[in-house]
Amino acid sequence: MDSNQTIRCEIRCDWKKEEVFTIYRLPLLDLVYQASTIHRTYFDPGEVQVCSLLSIKTGGCPEDCAYCPQSVEYDTGVEARPLLQVDEVVKRASDAKASGATRFCMGAAWREVRDNKDFDRVLEMIREVNDLGLEVCATLGMVTEDQARKLKNAGLYAYNHNLDTSSGYYKSIITTRTYRDRIDTIKNTRRAEITVCSGGIIGMGESEEDRMEMLMTLANLDPHPESVPINGLVAVEGTPLQNRSPVSPWDFVRMIATARILMPESMVRLSAGRMQLSLEAQALCFLAGANSIFAGDKLLTTPNQTIDKDKELFSALGLRPRKPFKEENAV
Repeated sequence: MDSNQTIRCEIRCDWKKEEVFTIYRLPLLDLVYQASTIHRTYFDPGEVQVCSLLSIKTGGCPEDCAYCPQSVEYDTGVEARPLLQVDEVVKRASDAKASGATRFCMGAAWREVRDNKDFDRVLEMIREVNDLGLEVCATLGMVTEDQARKLKNAGLYAYNHNLDTSSGYYKSIITTRTYRDRIDTIKNTRRAEITVCSGGIIGMGESEEDRMEMLMTLANLDPHPESVPINGLVAVEGTPLQNRSPVSPWDFVRMIATARILMPESMVRLSAGRMQLSLEAQALCFLAGANSIFAGDKLLTTPNQTIDKDKELFSALGLRPRKPFKEENAV
C-alpha cells in the first residue's frame, strides 16, 4: 500500500493478515495521519471518555496470568480482600462522578462468576451505580449467557474481557483458561446485549506479529467491541514478567492508530501503562485516535496518572470529558 494512499473509512469484520500488517507497518506519521482522519470522521476529536476503575474484590485469584499481581501463584505483596460492601462502592462511584468520570468500572479478581450471594451483591452494586447516571462496566472473569443477562437486567452497560494477546502467544502468558474461553465470554456478553470492552496488553514479550494478530482478532468480531483498551504492561515485582522493560511510546501510538483504522466506531482507550508516557506522548496517542482513558491514581492494584495531571493535560490540549450514554441520547 502506498503510504500516501487514504485508507477507506469503512466498517469491516473481514480483515486479512496482510492488510493489517501493511497498515501497522506504515511510516508512523503516515499511520497517525490516516488514523486521525478516520477518527475525525466518526468522533468529535475534542471529546475523551473518562473512566474510573475500582477493585471490588482484590487478590486471591486462582488464575496464573503472568502479568497479574492478584494471582495466588505469585508473591507480590497484594493482600487478598473480600468483596466490598455496596455502600462503599456507591460512595466511590459518586466520588468518581464528581471528579469528572462518566463510566465506572468494577473489577473482581475471580476466574469466573458463580451464582451465589457475592454475585447478588454485585448485581445490587450495578443497580445503585446505574442510578447515579454513570455508564456501569464490570470485569468479573468468565460469564455464562444467563449470568450476562442478569448483569444486563441490573443495568450493566459494558463488560470488559480482554483477549490480552494473540491466540498463538496466549499460552505463554496464561495456562488456567483458553483463548476460546475468552471468545466465548465475549459472545455470551454480546448475546445479552451488553456492550463489549475488549483489548489487550503489549510489552509481555510478544512479537509485533502477535500484536497485529490480536488487533485483527478484535477487528474481525462482528460487531466490533464498542471499547478497545490498549494496555502497556506494568511490570510488578513477584510476577513472571517483573523484569520486562517499559513499552516504547511509539509502540503505544502505533497500536492505537492501527486499532482506530481497523475499528473506526470503537472507543479506543489509552489504559494501563499511561504513567510510562510523557504528556507529549499521550497527546500523540489522542491525535492517533485514542478517545478514552482511565482516571484516578490506581488501576485495580497498579498506579495510574493522577486526576490533577489529567486535568492539566485536558486543559493543554483543549479536551473535554465525553458525556455518558452519548450514543443512546443521540437517537
